[in-house]
Amino acid sequence: MAKIIFIIFISFFLALSVRATLDTDKDGLSDDLEVKFKTDINNPDTDGDGYKDGSEVDWGYNPLAKDKIKLPLRIAINLKTQKLFYLVNDIELKQFSISSGKPGLATPQGNFKIVNKATKAWSKKYGLWMPFWLGLNHGEFGIHELPIWPNGYREGSDHLGRPVSHGCVRLGIGPAEYLFERLATGTEVLIY
Repeated sequence: MAKIIFIIFISFFLALSVRATLDTDKDGLSDDLEVKFKTDINNPDTDGDGYKDGSEVDWGYNPLAKDKIKLPLRIAINLKTQKLFYLVNDIELKQFSISSGKPGLATPQGNFKIVNKATKAWSKKYGLWMPFWLGLNHGEFGIHELPIWPNGYREGSDHLGRPVSHGCVRLGIGPAEYLFERLATGTEVLIY
């Protein structure tokens, strides 16, 4: 009896996992997200504009409109779980592990906006490079890739998931550039 219950449980769990990643029309948008964005699960280009639905949503464009209409983009950062969420039209599209401020240098909480951007910002205060900088709160702190020290040493990805930064929100190699390319100044950021 225990084996049957275990098999049913595993089957149910696997069915949920497959559904979350299933992409019937191969447009880069899972079927679950297709339902949330109200796109056609069987048509990779719902609006017929020549761009796949997944690509449009990924870059923040409305996949239901032939014209280039931007959807609202937003970032939410959970300091407790050390996760950053990329939201398109208030729908979670991606999540990334972060490293926030260590004790004594805590990352500020609240509502912020991206005020400036730089592909490689320099921190005078700490003497290090901050790739793919998204400045918050008048540029006093920000979101950036793992920092690079002047000698070329890059802080390790083993820091992600733990609060060890000087107050900024650090992202791994890849996610920081991904967000930098998609987010404009003025984008809302919630840190809680």
